[in-house]
Amino acid sequence: MLYYLFDLLTPYMSGLNVTRYITFRSGAALLSALFISFLLSPWFIKKLKNRQIGQQVRNDGPESHFSKAGTPTMGGGLILFATLLPALLWMDWGNPLLWCVSLITFGYGLIGFFDDYLKISKKNSKGLSGKKKLIFQFLLAGITCFIFYSSHGNGELRFPFFKDLYIDLGWGYVPFGMFVIVGASNAVNLTDGLDGLAIGPVMTTAACFAILSYVAGHIKIAEYLQIPYLAGTGELAIFCSCLVGAGMGFLWYNTYPAQVFMGDVGSLPLGGALGTIAVLTKNEFLLAIIGGIFVVEAVSVITQVTSFKLTGKRVFRMAPIHHHFELKGWPEPRVIVRFWIISIILAIIGLMSLKLR
Repeated sequence: MLYYLFDLLTPYMSGLNVTRYITFRSGAALLSALFISFLLSPWFIKKLKNRQIGQQVRNDGPESHFSKAGTPTMGGGLILFATLLPALLWMDWGNPLLWCVSLITFGYGLIGFFDDYLKISKKNSKGLSGKKKLIFQFLLAGITCFIFYSSHGNGELRFPFFKDLYIDLGWGYVPFGMFVIVGASNAVNLTDGLDGLAIGPVMTTAACFAILSYVAGHIKIAEYLQIPYLAGTGELAIFCSCLVGAGMGFLWYNTYPAQVFMGDVGSLPLGGALGTIAVLTKNEFLLAIIGGIFVVEAVSVITQVTSFKLTGKRVFRMAPIHHHFELKGWPEPRVIVRFWIISIILAIIGLMSLKLR
């Protein structure tokens, strides 16, 4: 919206020409998201408390978490608002990639909302059944991937650290993309178990993909780095910046000890957005590196469940793996900060792939 308004005013105010640059709009979007999050968070948290929208804690979880019961949850709703509004204000509405990632973010937010609502209304930690969640997630991901492939016809699956290594999946890229989006969404959801644990790597990953989106959408930089030029992906850098700004504002209140939790209304769409951006920018495997924390969390759960069903024994003291370290005696802040550090290291490795090819 602002993008078009400033474009109309540019002939009369030459200084507004700067708004045509993605880098400027990315910074403006980040600050807008941060401002909205800071401005509305105290009011939003107060409303959650007044309506007694509190966290339901697992009975089989670490004892240190029992005191968190009743902490306001569903704070992810504000993250979504602080992300989508600046994105719509600063991005080019004529870019179909904006609507692809917005569809997933908003749609998965609705799924997370109903999941959180059921948890609160029924006073348990189960919420919407896993089967129903997956059905709706795959449906939205399928629509998005179908639209993307139909309009771009690019079914290439590229491998990081290699210049010309890729596989053209054709229409097979649609189910693959669906798996990436749904997998990323649920991996972030599993990571969201400690104060600030999930939002930290989400911001790190989003910041990385802001850079990856920009360079892939800039024909000269893409040519210099010898990576495929993907027209229109530069605008996704703005969406990624919105994720970073909204995440920073949320972390201010979610840091240990948390005043609010994001809930599934936040974790599901954030992961879905990252997965969608990875698909749209052809960085699916790179997402597994940059978002390695999410991968490890998801794999720890799969390993634990599989091992227990096959052998009756558990590999970890508790899954996801952050609970394993808690039960080993690590204080919660130590687990969180060390996972953040690992996330930053993985992000650096991911960005190095632009030159190590």
